[in-house]
Amino acid sequence: MSNHSTHPVLRRFWKPVAITGAGGTAVAIWFEEILIFGQDILALIFLPIMAGVIYLLDIFIFKSRLPRREDLETPIDKGAKK
Repeated sequence: MSNHSTHPVLRRFWKPVAITGAGGTAVAIWFEEILIFGQDILALIFLPIMAGVIYLLDIFIFKSRLPRREDLETPIDKGAKK
């Protein structure tokens, strides 16, 4: 009785890989497709997170351009004659 432990991903996909081809290229292509699918999922997860970070950065950067309460209360003298 062997105590051989394999990775669960390998146990899950070895039959479809063996059916499509016995060479190492077929295994590489299968795992490449799985990694690309995972990358797409991660991109969809991180897209709203990055949009939120950019939105907050925009708020913090342009907050200094908002008029202060003191600016709104005092009239601006542009050199008009009194």
